[in-house]
Amino acid sequence: KTMTQPTPHRPDLSRKRFQSLKIVSLFLFVGRRTVATSVQLPAFLSSRSTTLPKYSTTFPHQYFSAQPLQSSLLNDKQQSPNMAATSSVASNLEDVRDRVKVAAESNGIDLETVRLVAVSKTKPEEMLMEAYEAGQRYFGENYAQELMSKAESLPDDIKWHFIGPLQSNKAAPLVRRVGTKLACVETVATLKLAKKLDSAVSNLESDEEEKFKLNIFLQVNTSGEESKSGLKPEEVAPLATVICDQCPNLRVKGLMTIGETGDMGCFDILMQCRDNLVKECGMNNLELSMGMSGDFEQAISRGATNVRVGSTIFGARDYAASK
Repeated sequence: KTMTQPTPHRPDLSRKRFQSLKIVSLFLFVGRRTVATSVQLPAFLSSRSTTLPKYSTTFPHQYFSAQPLQSSLLNDKQQSPNMAATSSVASNLEDVRDRVKVAAESNGIDLETVRLVAVSKTKPEEMLMEAYEAGQRYFGENYAQELMSKAESLPDDIKWHFIGPLQSNKAAPLVRRVGTKLACVETVATLKLAKKLDSAVSNLESDEEEKFKLNIFLQVNTSGEESKSGLKPEEVAPLATVICDQCPNLRVKGLMTIGETGDMGCFDILMQCRDNLVKECGMNNLELSMGMSGDFEQAISRGATNVRVGSTIFGARDYAASK
């Protein structure tokens, strides 16, 4: 007597229903990486059985290797935000230059009298090099150690502006290591710091026939905020006079302020300080360093000759990277 072979047990799922289950499981597994999933899905469906193990109600994990997607997600998380921003540095720089040009021309100002300093603090050297290759030569740094490190590895024709608070004990190392590439220290507000810089410059060896003088800006607290460094407006002329008399290796090139965000009156106060220096000390052709990413156009309209623009060119800063 012929025995009928028992039919193997199969889950009560149609082919279409099971394929739908695969798709749903894949989407649940990889979450937002739907683009990568859609690429792998056709090959997966064509190469796998349409049956599930007995009693299985979930997608069998052994049928799918998630390693490629996991690696991709990990790489995305580990990627530095600076890497994504680097590709836009040149275009951002061009846009800022265009805005500087419009601000100058619309106010009847000679564009050649306005200097753009690209503030590159906390940014990797690769981003600075992209700006450099786009023609930028003036860069500003807030931290002495960071400026010294970058100046030693980046092209020698870069002109460095130090624009952060400088402790007097950092003055000599900064001058010694950066040398004549240090175009300006913009944050001088005490005679002690001025004398430290003057002494450091006197020890520099220069190939130039004319003795190197370090340009400095006197920082003025035009907003009166306690959180801001700088001289009171009435202190500017006396300090400038003493520096001119006692620091022969320094050149008082102009005045600098940070000002209060949104207060254009700070720019006017700095202009008044410059006018007072002209009258009281006979100093001519003094520059004004004022205006940053959020207000450099307004600063130019009020006479800025030096604007410091950072995040608009390089993107948001990663302060953790500088520690």
